[in-house]
Amino acid sequence: MAEHRLTRDTITTEAELRGLIGQPTEIVCAKRSDRLNVATRPFIERSPFVCVATADAEGNCDVSPRGDPPGFVRILDDRTLLLPERPGNRLADSLVNILHNPRVGLLFVVPGVTDTFRVNGRATLVTDAALLALCVVEGKAPALGILVDIDIAYTQCAKAFLRSHLWDPARFIERAALPTTGEIHRALQGDDFDVEGFDRERAERYARREGFY
Repeated sequence: MAEHRLTRDTITTEAELRGLIGQPTEIVCAKRSDRLNVATRPFIERSPFVCVATADAEGNCDVSPRGDPPGFVRILDDRTLLLPERPGNRLADSLVNILHNPRVGLLFVVPGVTDTFRVNGRATLVTDAALLALCVVEGKAPALGILVDIDIAYTQCAKAFLRSHLWDPARFIERAALPTTGEIHRALQGDDFDVEGFDRERAERYARREGFY
């Protein structure tokens, strides 16, 4: 691995890494399983939000959020999950990546809970109407789903959420404190971009729930 352009102090081998951080404990290794069980299924059944990590054939990575009512990721059996694919921006980075590299990583989040749940596995894009009928929301079934065969499943410790105070309402940020999507477009496209018109139309579409399902 080449030196980074900003520093020569880099880690380039696993031996160097382990010399710095050490080895995982036996109990940490023991929590990993190749399937769900009665104690881990609720993390998926109660989760309304999951991050989906994919990579293309060259290893270029992408992480994409997915959200719906709690339990929207269906547990077909202890080794198989089904994620509905809802309408999005049609860039389809995750889906295209899966076509070239089926390996995926999932991180399930439950509101107010600091432990998360991780699944690594192999994904297949499916259009099976009988399977996708399990994912109907607001009367609409998705046209596409992501079937995930589980390789590894385990809980992630709470330290990241505790350090970040993610669920502490006192630390919540008002949306107005950050640039709007329209303002971001203007930064990319130039001062002539219609920020107000873009943001207004976007808010109106969301209020109508247009393109949600």
